[in-house]
Amino acid sequence: MNDNFLTAAHIVKRYAAHTALDDVSINVPRGKVFGLLGPNGAGKTTLIRIINRITAPDSGEVTFDGHEFRPEDVMSIGYLPEERGLYKKMKVGEQAIYLAQLKGLSRAEAKHRLEVWFNKFGIMPWWDKKLEELSKGMQQKVQFIITVLHEPPLLIFDEPFSGFDPVNAEMLKREILALRDKGHTVIFSTHNMSSVEEVCDEIALINHSKVVLSGKVSEVKKQFRTGLYEVSSTDETLTATEGFTVENHTGAGGLHTFVLRKSDELSNAELIQRVAAQIEPRSFCEKMPTMQEIFLKVVEPQNNTSHE
Repeated sequence: MNDNFLTAAHIVKRYAAHTALDDVSINVPRGKVFGLLGPNGAGKTTLIRIINRITAPDSGEVTFDGHEFRPEDVMSIGYLPEERGLYKKMKVGEQAIYLAQLKGLSRAEAKHRLEVWFNKFGIMPWWDKKLEELSKGMQQKVQFIITVLHEPPLLIFDEPFSGFDPVNAEMLKREILALRDKGHTVIFSTHNMSSVEEVCDEIALINHSKVVLSGKVSEVKKQFRTGLYEVSSTDETLTATEGFTVENHTGAGGLHTFVLRKSDELSNAELIQRVAAQIEPRSFCEKMPTMQEIFLKVVEPQNNTSHE
């Protein structure tokens, strides 16, 4: 069995005065959450529209579950677009049943599954309300449910947390991870890096229509290691010595935090020993870069260059 559920190879898409995708290739691993990252306008949504066969590439090909993408494969995709598009005057429950039937579910099975999801999301009292009577957040919950209801093997979420408060965004994260754990493959498209580390297994970063960074999240973070370490202690003073320097020191509530830069020659064990010779460590960890920091480090220089 191929480890990649979906592959887009050398995708090119041009419009009259704009190249949306320039030789873009991604490999989406089976049963994982794949983050399609990049600034607004980078080309993420164009690639998603090509994967969904909403538009066609000028060149390149998409492989789906081991074969060249076929029109009928669209039924195996659940797509939550950034531009939400439900019928505002139609009752929520009837609309959800109708859309589920379009995806191949019987009316009875659709109603059963919908009741489970509506109860889980706390929106069952709104079953007979018109969509326009619901808040934006509730409307988004309905669209998420409709996207996943037929349990397609591939789920594509374009900016799924847009407009959600932190509590509901956290709930949605849990549901996306639960779907992955059940074997679904997920493409998660966003320009907001805050949730990437919690949700994504692998990523591709698109900027100016090209893939500029890709790989497993853990490996990408290692690639951008800074050599910085963080140690906390109730002791107030830590002095640089051979093998490390003290880059920053903050104190609050009786606890002092020191940011250290370690030389490449010094092992972590040796660093801890040298620190412990001066202070009593309460915690010690490598200060790994966040995906937000990596995103800015990669994207900002390219954007600045493009404007020169």
